[in-house]
Amino acid sequence: MAIVNLGLIVVEAVGYFSLMVSLLHFRHRLGLGVFMTALGVMHFMETYLAAVFYVSLPFGVASPGSSVFFAGKLMMILMLYLEEDASTVRQPIYGLFLGNLLTVAIAWVLQLHDTVEISPGNAADFSFLKEIGWLMVWGTALLYLDALGIILLYERLGHWMKRKVILRFVLCGFALLTFDQIGFFGALHYFLDVPLAAFWDGWRAKMFAVCIYTALFAIYRLCIHRNGVPAAARSLSDLFGDLTFRERYNDLLERTGRDILTGVYDRSRMEFEAPVMMREALRQGQFTTVIIIDADHFKDVNDNFGHLQGDEVLKSIAARLVTILRSADRVFRFGGEEFVAICPGTDHEEGLLVAERLRWTIETSVRTPDARPVTVSIGVATADEDGVSFMTVLSTADDRLYRAKKNGRNCVFGRTGLVKVS
Repeated sequence: MAIVNLGLIVVEAVGYFSLMVSLLHFRHRLGLGVFMTALGVMHFMETYLAAVFYVSLPFGVASPGSSVFFAGKLMMILMLYLEEDASTVRQPIYGLFLGNLLTVAIAWVLQLHDTVEISPGNAADFSFLKEIGWLMVWGTALLYLDALGIILLYERLGHWMKRKVILRFVLCGFALLTFDQIGFFGALHYFLDVPLAAFWDGWRAKMFAVCIYTALFAIYRLCIHRNGVPAAARSLSDLFGDLTFRERYNDLLERTGRDILTGVYDRSRMEFEAPVMMREALRQGQFTTVIIIDADHFKDVNDNFGHLQGDEVLKSIAARLVTILRSADRVFRFGGEEFVAICPGTDHEEGLLVAERLRWTIETSVRTPDARPVTVSIGVATADEDGVSFMTVLSTADDRLYRAKKNGRNCVFGRTGLVKVS
């Protein structure tokens, strides 16, 4: 029976990984919220299974809730970081933590009710609800530390094994799930008197799960993420696309309005899309920040090294912009060596932080052919504080870009003035 249980563990891990990675892979089409919701909705089940549901395995007794689903969640968080950024990763963690605190609070308030048992033997079990609630809060607190630790460790390992992504992935899983096992087992032992032997059995099960997830991650990265998902010759979605023309229209729209040199959107696309993005954000009561980036002394690069080398510098700048900005943001080549970033849902202070990060990243990672750092000057403006129309906000950002240049270049200029000068 232990072998059968082990086989089921593998099937559960493969199924969980396949579904979650599919949601992550197609997040730009489905929306990142679909992945986030699926990640969070399993939390109660994970905690419940980790507390009461154990099966016999060849290397001991363990719970699928802890070894398969919680381990899978942590590895999914690392994959989310690899695909997006740390600010995106913190959203589901904060949501889970606050939601679980709310669960505990509601359980406490519900005890004040005078309940009625309408079905014999099915009275509300508040003691169980409180135990699970506090385990969920503790588990989410650990998950926050796990997520922080796995990202920091992944980045630290990058100093020694930058190109060995899969090795870093598995080492991070081993380290942080060991830490998690120590922390969560302590809670299980305190609340539910789980014996010490379960600690080692559960640890071995988590290490086994990490191996499965790493193998699946390697397959995804090498076969799917790199080459894209192969499509069927005639899928059902293609038929609906033929009937509505939407799929063909969206594909054509995506490929038009691109700057040939840098690959980002061009000015014509900005003039069409940016006002729509800003109006929609304002309609929802959100800010939209406009950032104008201009390469400093770019004419010198063309004059000293030729236009081909200048083109390489522009492509490097564009690549850094795309890497740092979020999936909801848009980058446009405004003209020459100028770029415009539209950041919906971003207030002015956040926009200044993003702009400074862009400035610092370009200065430290983009070089001229003679190895000198390339710097940029940046102007930042935000709707609706600097205006409600796109052209007004863009004009304000452009004026602040001019002020940044007048202040010595390689700096960010916002509403309150100079943000930083290097």
